Amino acid sequence: MPASNQGTEFDLSWISKVHINQPAVLRRVKQIQTRRTVKNEWQAAWLLKAVTLIDLTTLSGDDTPTNVQRLCYKAKYPIREDLLKALNMQDKGITTAAVCVYPARVCDAVKALKDVGCDIPVASVATGFPAGQTHLKTRLDEIRLAIEDGAKEIDVVINRTLVLTGQWEALYDEICQFRKACGNAHLKTILATGELGSLTNVYKASMIAMMAGSDFIKTSTGKEAVNATFAVAIVMVRAIRDFFWKTGNKIGFKPAGGIRTAKDSLAWLSLIKEELGNEWLKPELFRIGASTLLFDIERQIYHHVTGRYAAHHDLPMA
Repeated sequence: MPASNQGTEFDLSWISKVHINQPAVLRRVKQIQTRRTVKNEWQAAWLLKAVTLIDLTTLSGDDTPTNVQRLCYKAKYPIREDLLKALNMQDKGITTAAVCVYPARVCDAVKALKDVGCDIPVASVATGFPAGQTHLKTRLDEIRLAIEDGAKEIDVVINRTLVLTGQWEALYDEICQFRKACGNAHLKTILATGELGSLTNVYKASMIAMMAGSDFIKTSTGKEAVNATFAVAIVMVRAIRDFFWKTGNKIGFKPAGGIRTAKDSLAWLSLIKEELGNEWLKPELFRIGASTLLFDIERQIYHHVTGRYAAHHDLPMA
């Protein structure tokens, strides 16, 4: 992973006059949704690229050491070996980008990945996920405990109240404290865009999060009524581009929530390629938060290799 974003001084002028042209954003969304996708071997190649960008996630109340172990095995071996051999990709080291779990399951994930000889990072949600409504001290302690247990990446949630009431400096200060608590771990800041009220607020929150030292900005927890949409993604990636132009720092982007199909993943990769360029199409700068996406990608690759669709039992989770 690249060096952590050290952030910048708080500067309200970066966001004070911002207004998002929503009709223009929606026109861009329509372009994305109506574009024809790649086919055949090109599609297979893009789908394998998508696999390497997935934060394979389980965030359920019934998570156990056993299902976390299965998830980690799948992260190490995301695509059946015979399918990779058919594509001559069996020796390319294809794994998912990370495994993402609750703080209480970090130890389980670290152990499981070690047991299968895999060095992909464990990411942990923190700071009162998903609502972010617990006391600040508790949220900071949660970050530290997850890191002590072996998490290399922390996905924090912001206090949405600070956005909705325009308390931008307070939001900046809070995320700065998250940054400090993370130490050398990577900080991914979840904006919960479906609860921010407007696209203008999405842009402002994105910029503040990057000013405060976020290494990634992430759309959603996956628990909101509205999660990752192309409209908020366009606003967020253009904020990333603006931040890069202002500072020279490349910040990552992570859509999460509701991305379930191989076709969805291709649309997201296309968006990043067009808006930010090929430099962002790598795990250091682009992730997809998903729990069920991998199954459909493997299913499409199975179809490409064999000419037929797999039965559910042909592609078990693990």
